[in-house]
Amino acid sequence: MEKNLHFLISLFLPTLFLLSCSLSLVLSFSPSQTHLQNQCLDAQRSTLLQLQHGLYYGPNFTFSSQAQLWDLNTDCCSWNGITCDDALGHILYLTRLVSLDLSYQDSCYLRYQQIIDAYYLPSELQQPLKLENPNFTTLIKNLRSLAELYLDSVNISTQNTKWCETTSIVLPNLRVLSLSNCGLTGPTCSSISRLPFLSKLSLDGNPISYLPTNFLEISSRLVSLSLVNCNLSGHFPTEILLLPKIQSIDISENYDLMGLLPEFPLNNALRFLTISRTNFNGKVPESIGNLKFLTNLNLYGCNFSGQIPSSIANLTNLVELDLGFNNFSGLIPPFHRSGVPNLSYLDLSENQLSGSIHSSLFTLPSLQTLDLWENQLVGEIDEFPNATSSLIEYLGLSNNYLIGSIPKSILHLSRLEWLYIGYNNFDSLKLDMFFQLKNLRFLDLSNMSLLIGSDNKSLSFPQLEGLTLRSCNLIEFPELIKTQDKLDVLDLSNNQIHGFVPNWLWKTTLSWLYLSFNAIDFPKEFPFGDANSSFPMLTYLSLQFCNISTFPEFLKSQKSLGYLDLSNNKISGALPICNLSKLWRFNASYNKLSRPIPICLGNISTLEDLDLQENNFSGNIPDFAKATQLYTLQLNENRLEGNLPRSLANCRVLQVLNLGNNILYDTFPLWLGKLPELMFLILRSNMFYGPIKHVKNTFPALDVLDIAFNNFSGQLPFESFQAPQLRSLKIGGNKLEGKLPRSLANCSKLEVLDLGKNMIQDTFPFWLVTLPSLKVLVLRANRFYGTIKFLEEENGFPMLHILDLASNNFSGELSVGFFQSLKAMRMMPDGNKAKPDYIRDFIGVGYYYYQDSVTIVNKGFLGPIPLALGNLTELESLDLSQNKLSGEIPPQLTSLTFLSVLNLSYNQLEGNIPQSYQFGTFSNDSYKGNPKLYGMPLTRKCKADAPMPPRKEDVDSWVDGISVWKIVLIGYGCGLVSGISIGYTVLNEMGNKWLDSYKRNGKRNRRRSR
Repeated sequence: MEKNLHFLISLFLPTLFLLSCSLSLVLSFSPSQTHLQNQCLDAQRSTLLQLQHGLYYGPNFTFSSQAQLWDLNTDCCSWNGITCDDALGHILYLTRLVSLDLSYQDSCYLRYQQIIDAYYLPSELQQPLKLENPNFTTLIKNLRSLAELYLDSVNISTQNTKWCETTSIVLPNLRVLSLSNCGLTGPTCSSISRLPFLSKLSLDGNPISYLPTNFLEISSRLVSLSLVNCNLSGHFPTEILLLPKIQSIDISENYDLMGLLPEFPLNNALRFLTISRTNFNGKVPESIGNLKFLTNLNLYGCNFSGQIPSSIANLTNLVELDLGFNNFSGLIPPFHRSGVPNLSYLDLSENQLSGSIHSSLFTLPSLQTLDLWENQLVGEIDEFPNATSSLIEYLGLSNNYLIGSIPKSILHLSRLEWLYIGYNNFDSLKLDMFFQLKNLRFLDLSNMSLLIGSDNKSLSFPQLEGLTLRSCNLIEFPELIKTQDKLDVLDLSNNQIHGFVPNWLWKTTLSWLYLSFNAIDFPKEFPFGDANSSFPMLTYLSLQFCNISTFPEFLKSQKSLGYLDLSNNKISGALPICNLSKLWRFNASYNKLSRPIPICLGNISTLEDLDLQENNFSGNIPDFAKATQLYTLQLNENRLEGNLPRSLANCRVLQVLNLGNNILYDTFPLWLGKLPELMFLILRSNMFYGPIKHVKNTFPALDVLDIAFNNFSGQLPFESFQAPQLRSLKIGGNKLEGKLPRSLANCSKLEVLDLGKNMIQDTFPFWLVTLPSLKVLVLRANRFYGTIKFLEEENGFPMLHILDLASNNFSGELSVGFFQSLKAMRMMPDGNKAKPDYIRDFIGVGYYYYQDSVTIVNKGFLGPIPLALGNLTELESLDLSQNKLSGEIPPQLTSLTFLSVLNLSYNQLEGNIPQSYQFGTFSNDSYKGNPKLYGMPLTRKCKADAPMPPRKEDVDSWVDGISVWKIVLIGYGCGLVSGISIGYTVLNEMGNKWLDSYKRNGKRNRRRSR
């Protein structure tokens, strides 16, 4: 009895408090079938009357019929829709409730607090609604008439395993089920198929991961299906797109969800189809034109390719079409006025579309947004008619190859607010030509040749909110900024502006200011005469590569700054940053800053990204006890010392920790292994010491581990190592010993394994061939021993491009089968020499090419050079020096036309040196120490007997050729060499390359607000 009463109160109280919000109840009244022996209690009667009054005047309440309200002169137990306990008169439940909406109460409470400040709001109502008492089952068990249930953003996670089964049993009449962002996990249960009338299902924002096997059956009666951001993977059953009743499908933001679009039959009922930000691929079928009722089609951010079908231009009901950020190619479909008369939004950006832009696009009668940004469109844009009557508000043409003059028609688009035409090849233009666009708010003319001066001083330029003039070869600040009083975003980066920033540039409205890559500076005394002048809106400020030598004084008072980039300047001295308490990203890398890192940085609770690398900071790393939101911390290349602060263990979202090249003195930080998101741990070139303890069940998300060049000792700690995400492991330059742990074979994504310069004693690790992505294997300067043999029929290292076996104790002949197994060095994956293979960066966007190479400087190999080396046609570096190889140099090696480095010195080779192709470019150093070799480039022109000169036992062959490697490294750094050179410097940088790319790129989730 008390539970039922508590249930009613818990239902009514939110209603009474939140009638102005989204709470909605629908009561369906029918003649009462209740015969009562007792009257209801006065308190419950009063509550019901308050409920009725509030609902009747509430904006979201609807009666399903115009039945009269409850009669105040009768007992409440006789009221329609109310059931009481016959004996005591307690209300049991609302028998005729057909629709219940408790969704989004969190925002409702917020509005309640703002609107009714004077009233006390109980603390339990200040948090998003959570169904615990009553729980979900208790809430619905007496609502059997319910047809619509909306609990979006209501936490029912405590019922995670029961909600689905309970719903299918208790609510047989349910038509609408909306449970977005309810904290549900695991798959939707199959029993939901028992709801015979279910037509609308929304489970957005719940990580349900995968769909039940009978999901097609569940969907067969659906009219609307929404599974946005549900962490779905695998293949989506595309047959759902063909169901006869389905009208709306939204499965967007499931990045690992795969699928293909089917062939669509005539008269398909689909009206809304959104599969953006998924892994759907393939081509869009021409039969998409059969979707005659389609109004919204959103395929943004997928992997579709091929041409956009022309039939899409004849979907007469189409209102919004978003095909951006795919791989579409070919021409823009022939959109025309009669084909898509209702089209208001068209986004074809970030594809590979080619050809010209037909002027008919600008004449579509309902078009408001046209975005063709970042394609391969060429040619001139023709003038088009009726520009003044056009509805176009947004026009994006940037990052194409358009030429000629800007059409005057564009300047007559009277409603135009956003104009992005930068990074094309348009003719020079005057900035004041845009004065007639009176509604213009945002203008991007980047990488264009601009004439800043005005022929008519009386012209009034529109008041802009955003102005982008990147890479326009400006030599001074444009004076038109003087009259711009609404500027929110100003980007003048990458020009040739020099001198002090003028007073009039600083607008109180500015929130984003980009001045990077200009030779500017700030006066020691602030232009306004008050160094404490603050710009309360200024949130983003980028001043990288500005040749600034002192910390700008005015920055000390900019307390609203959240993003500050001062990197790559010449700023020296201390870092006076402590007043900026709202920073979330601060980058002062590549300067000359010194003294200890300010302790206050560790107290900024909003700080997420801190980059102070490549400075002269000294002292200890500050305590980061309060900066618990840090996800990137880069303090490498300084002079920091002491222990690591244990407070880093509180940074639960930390992903990148780079402390390399300091003088830190500590043991291995195994305590960091509990951080669930740590992906990059770089401790190289410090003074860490001691054994590395057992690392089982730690570092679950680790992608790069670099502890090279420290003083770690003892056995390798990876005997039970489980790091399925690990791609780069570099532990070289320590004193680690013992055998190579076989558990490394569990690191299935490993690409780089560098064990060089330790004391590891083992045979060649043939068992690493199970790693499908291994590209770099460095065993240099250890105590590996034995022979290296592969049978030709055995599978070797399918992706290996860099192999360094130098300075070990291997023996025996070089196996032909071993070289045959290096398949990745034999040909490009696609057979195209113009497109070399690569190691992808962390996110998978940037590419860093590397040089295929083999290094076998071992002092133990004997016998002839294997002819199979001639099959490694993509090889660019080959070092077989300091062995006991004999016989002639195989002429097959001349087929290695990419070979740029060859070292065969200090062997027992003889005969004439081949002269074809690349062999004509190598110097005497490539062959020295082989007294029986003759021919160019050696001074010996013919065979002669001579004593072998002493071999340089203690000299590393890579050091001998350091001048050559500098050239190769320069090529790698500039992206000119198709691969990574084996030079140790490059191997050390690989993790950093991934790290830099991780910070710079990431998969773009671009969506401009319009």
